[in-house]
Amino acid sequence: MKFGNTEFILKRGDITKESVDAIVNAANSALVGGAGVDGAIHKAGGPAIMAELKQIAAQIKRCPPGDAVITGAGKLKAQHIIHAVGPVWAGGKKDEAETLESAYYNSLILAKEYGATTVALSALSTGAFAYPLDLASQIALKTCADFCKEHQTFSELRFVLFTEDSFQAYSQA
Repeated sequence: MKFGNTEFILKRGDITKESVDAIVNAANSALVGGAGVDGAIHKAGGPAIMAELKQIAAQIKRCPPGDAVITGAGKLKAQHIIHAVGPVWAGGKKDEAETLESAYYNSLILAKEYGATTVALSALSTGAFAYPLDLASQIALKTCADFCKEHQTFSELRFVLFTEDSFQAYSQA
C-alpha cells in the first residue's frame, strides 16, 4: 500500500537484518537497553549504540514516553537507530493512545531531520509494555500514514514484525 510517495511494507522478520537508513527501536525511558527488540538491536549492533545512549542519557536523564532519540547504528546495516519510548499499557486510562501516536510521530520527525528515506519500524509498546496488538497496530499505521500524506519524505516505511501474531495484527489493521 502507498501513502503519499511512501510505500508501506509489512513483513515478518528480524529488524536487525534490515538494510535501511533508520531503524525505529522500542526503547525504555532510561535508555539502558532491555529485552525484546531493544535487546536484539543492542546485541547485533554492538557496544557503540549503548555508548551513544549513555552520552544522551547523561544530558537528558530520561526520554519520556512518546519521545525518541537517535544514535548511530553500530554494526547494523542501517545508518541510524531511533530509540522511541512508547507507553506502558494501563488499560487505556492514561493517554496511552496519544503517547503511542507521539512515539511514532516523533520517530518519523527524527528520521526526516536526519535525511532517512527508508525506515524500518518495530511494533512499539507491544512486548514488555503490554499494549494490545490490535490497538497498537491501528495507531501505528494511521499515525505513519497521516505523516506520509503530509510529508513527502520517505520512499519506504517497513514494519518488521518478529512474531506471527504481530504480523497478523498489522495485516488486519
